[in-house]
Amino acid sequence: MSLLVTTEQLARHLADPEWMIFDTRHDLMDTSKGPREYAQGHIPGAIFRSIDDDLSAAKTGRNGRHPLPSQQAFSEQMAALGATRGKQFVIYDGTGGMYAARLWWMLRWIGAGRVALLDGGFAKWAAEARPATTDVPVTRPAPNDFTPVAGLVVDAGFVLAHAQDSAHALVDARAAERYRGDVEPIDPVAGHIPGAVNRFWQKNLAADGTFKTAAELRAEYGQLLAARPASSLVHQCGSGVTACHNLFAMELAGLSGSKLYPGSWSEWVADPNLPVARGEA
Repeated sequence: MSLLVTTEQLARHLADPEWMIFDTRHDLMDTSKGPREYAQGHIPGAIFRSIDDDLSAAKTGRNGRHPLPSQQAFSEQMAALGATRGKQFVIYDGTGGMYAARLWWMLRWIGAGRVALLDGGFAKWAAEARPATTDVPVTRPAPNDFTPVAGLVVDAGFVLAHAQDSAHALVDARAAERYRGDVEPIDPVAGHIPGAVNRFWQKNLAADGTFKTAAELRAEYGQLLAARPASSLVHQCGSGVTACHNLFAMELAGLSGSKLYPGSWSEWVADPNLPVARGEA
């Protein structure tokens, strides 16, 4: 099944019980924006999932701004909404997939087989005057048949151990000015993890807000890989959210096997013993 679903395809399946739609609109600087926009209108049948409240575990002050829940807890959450492993999941947000990709990755992480992003997201859906509603769908629990997938994440210890290893690469999905440390609007320390290279997640999108072609992405990520296998790449960002956008783009390009450092920069800088770099790589 394709990793991307078009607005036309989704419109034909709005009443399909085998399809589940999730709305993940969010704003890092205004966390009430996502629920507010959902309440004002969303794609019929879409279930809202909050990046902060539903797709993250409790924060300890040392595990980053959006720590991953356990695979068991997350699979139970999905089952409680009626999700099963064989359904077709379609996820959207209002910002080119920067938040939707987090839920895409998490569903793959618990073994869901058919997970796609809505190409162009809610902006494209609304621009085409497709239906929207304020009704909240009624959900019914299903048996938890998800089978968690191992080996998709690494921790800070792995990142530190491979910082100078030419056989591996760490890719930072934040904007260039945050990567360099010129500005830092969210976390208490500016800069990047030593050895990381920068690939801003928005580079995965075409000018109209849809994803670039697989061939374009394959060529661009091929330069980052520099003849290494896709499994050599680890993705990070500020808190393990937009890094999933780069993971998604690599999968779309046919480059499977890269991993996520979920804690990312916000976890890294919570440990004063870990090194920090500034400027270009």
